[in-house]
Amino acid sequence: MKIMSINAGSSSLKFSLFEMNEKNCIASGYFERVGLPGSFYTIKYNGEKIREEVDMPNHTVAVEVLLDRLISIGIIQDLSEIDGIGHRLVHGGDKYKSSVRITDEVVEDLRKYSELAPLHNPANILGIEAIQKALPSVPMVGVFDTAFHQTMDPVQYIYPVPYEWYTKYGVRKYGFHGTSHCYISKQIPRLLGTEEYKAIICHLGSGGSISAVQNGKCIDTTMGFTPLAGIMMGTRSGDIDPSIIPFMMQKEDKTVDEVMDDLNKRSGFLGVSQTASDFRDIYVGITSGNEQCQLAFDKYVQTVVNYIAQYYVELGGADIICFTAGVGENASEARMAIMEKLTCLGVKIDLEKNQIRGKEVKISSDDSNIVCYVVPTNEELMIAEDTLTLIGE
Repeated sequence: MKIMSINAGSSSLKFSLFEMNEKNCIASGYFERVGLPGSFYTIKYNGEKIREEVDMPNHTVAVEVLLDRLISIGIIQDLSEIDGIGHRLVHGGDKYKSSVRITDEVVEDLRKYSELAPLHNPANILGIEAIQKALPSVPMVGVFDTAFHQTMDPVQYIYPVPYEWYTKYGVRKYGFHGTSHCYISKQIPRLLGTEEYKAIICHLGSGGSISAVQNGKCIDTTMGFTPLAGIMMGTRSGDIDPSIIPFMMQKEDKTVDEVMDDLNKRSGFLGVSQTASDFRDIYVGITSGNEQCQLAFDKYVQTVVNYIAQYYVELGGADIICFTAGVGENASEARMAIMEKLTCLGVKIDLEKNQIRGKEVKISSDDSNIVCYVVPTNEELMIAEDTLTLIGE
């Protein structure tokens, strides 16, 4: 059985095609600059990478090109081989607590929640509509980034603001990266040999979030009403004093949207280092003696450590800390710096094992009080598995 995972952005479309009998990714690809000049795609298949420039004025055309290339390249022989489509959907509010079959009601709810995710939900809808047009008989499933975190208690998700903000407008912590956190949480019983555990999952990438998970349920997470909250990220500030926003509006004669744009796109690593948003570039700067890059690195590590410590207390201890996503899986320097600051919790690092990049491995020493692992995430497979489950019901 073949399932395709789709992640539609405002000007992009990512896909992965899985043979679910063996949970094997047959092909994957990225369609970029959709609706813009110079649009192109790359497809990875059978150990090769195929790139082609092609005019894609909208997502409908992008999907048509995708389906055509699946056949012309020989990835599949006929579109009837695609048994289901799973869509990554960013925001399902507090209504959607798990993945669902996509219906007209789901699409309308996505439109309603677009005010909470204006950059993502409209793009997700475009992806759904494009697939519906091209493959009207293929069942589709929506997998929400916010769903995994809906097990939080009110004491975690309610903000200390006028309560009617929540009841009238839905102002609360939602959390994001849920598909990744869910995938990692499903690997932990295998790693620990038990279904009962307390885990701190660190999804550290260009965007980043941390979650406290007990026995597969999210207890708390760092991202909030939007993905701007929580730890410092590539270009996002993470948590700041909200009074900074009107202060900077006055000082630089900016609108609230302009200041929010600064916090989302010109802060984090980029803002502090004044050089780069990518961790790899930050570390190159550190090795060449750039003090701003060192400050950005140190600030990043501290924000991650602060939340790990908070969640250790919330959980009443921790059995395992998992590092995942781009930085978490590949930046051994960041993992080491984080773990060294956790020695008061009994965390001990295995320096040799920590040199691994992009592979599942235990990186704590045998006498560490908390087991620490690198666990590569696979959101696309998580989407495909949820899709397979729901279309089989």
